[in-house]
Amino acid sequence: MHNTGDATPVRAYREFSRVLDPDVYEPLPDDWLIGITDVVNSTGAIRAGRYEDVNYVGASAIAAIGNARGDFDFPFVFRGDGAAFALAPGGAAMAASALRQLAAFARDRFGLDLRVGLLTVRDIRDHGQDVRIARYAASENATYAMFTGGGLKWAERQLKQGRYLLSPESHGAEPDLTGLACEWRPFPSRQGQILSLLAEPADDVTPERFAAVARAVIAVFDQGPRQSHPLPEEMGVPKDARVRVAPERWAGVAASSDFRKYDDGLRLTVDCTTEQIDRIEAILAAAKARGEVIFGLHRQSHALMTCLVPSARPDAHLHFLDGMDGGYAKAAEMMVPRERLSA
Repeated sequence: MHNTGDATPVRAYREFSRVLDPDVYEPLPDDWLIGITDVVNSTGAIRAGRYEDVNYVGASAIAAIGNARGDFDFPFVFRGDGAAFALAPGGAAMAASALRQLAAFARDRFGLDLRVGLLTVRDIRDHGQDVRIARYAASENATYAMFTGGGLKWAERQLKQGRYLLSPESHGAEPDLTGLACEWRPFPSRQGQILSLLAEPADDVTPERFAAVARAVIAVFDQGPRQSHPLPEEMGVPKDARVRVAPERWAGVAASSDFRKYDDGLRLTVDCTTEQIDRIEAILAAAKARGEVIFGLHRQSHALMTCLVPSARPDAHLHFLDGMDGGYAKAAEMMVPRERLSA
């Protein structure tokens, strides 16, 4: 079992296919807090060549909250242009302060408008959605939270409509981003193409129906070498590394990277063949025709190791991955309907 930070222990599963099962997710208590951050018009900023700025600001929420807490043992997910996390109710004042500082930091340092907000799980359940979590043990050193229930997606939509927002800090204090670093290191495909894939359940689709589609997708990628992982198993220290990571730890970078995750839907960065992509596209197109999913995918030549943050273990980091040519942002543009594109 792996503790969420302040709540009932949540089991960590070593097989990714297990976190596709709705029954393994455990509900968060009603009084827990959900934090959401989102860069306004991130699509436009990325088109203007500001991918790295958007990515850095998106990852900064995790570093700011972890440093304010004094540890990184809390559930979170990085979404490229923002993040979502869950905290016990005692962390409300701390989280609000860190988020307000972060919004001011994004505005003053990068000229980006970062929405930040806090609400409770009860707020979400009162509107017919839920927040449940599971843990995926990607390696001995890296365990990620996975979310289901539709609550995070609903909460992000509320922020975009002006609800639950926190205003930027006014007195100029900056968030503590110790441990956050961005490498922007590309890795070429070894199988043919790097695929960025987003797939979410359509409205009113049961978790079981979507899970069946997700399992079919993962089964195709599991047939590839190392489950279609986009990073080489053995990694040397790059000569031009901008991130100060101890040489002996570079060998564990691949195992500690989030190339697949579940956040009210599948988010995958995988190295695969054209034939695998064609099979995946056929599976998802058929599911979309049945009214079960919405999805987007984008092909490119390289994966990109973007940012890293400390993990719950003091000797490890979590490494975030994306596709080098737009990645998840390009995949998101294919998803219709998709609220993230209009704001």
